[in-house]
Amino acid sequence: MGKKIKKKDVDAELLHSIYQLESEWKQIRSIMEHSVEASQIGRLQESLAQAKYIFLLKEARHRNLHALKLK
Repeated sequence: MGKKIKKKDVDAELLHSIYQLESEWKQIRSIMEHSVEASQIGRLQESLAQAKYIFLLKEARHRNLHALKLK
């Protein structure tokens, strides 16, 4: 039988992923803003990172997850 995964562990991993994706998205956005001629691939990467970030935020809201509750 498999090991049961605890909700607290999943929530902590979700929160970590949110922070990581937020950082990635902001970094890509900063590069694109400072770029003289933004490439199509760069715009797509920025849109993808933003979509992932928003999806995880919605999942956190659905799970009633708050950063202050985990600490």
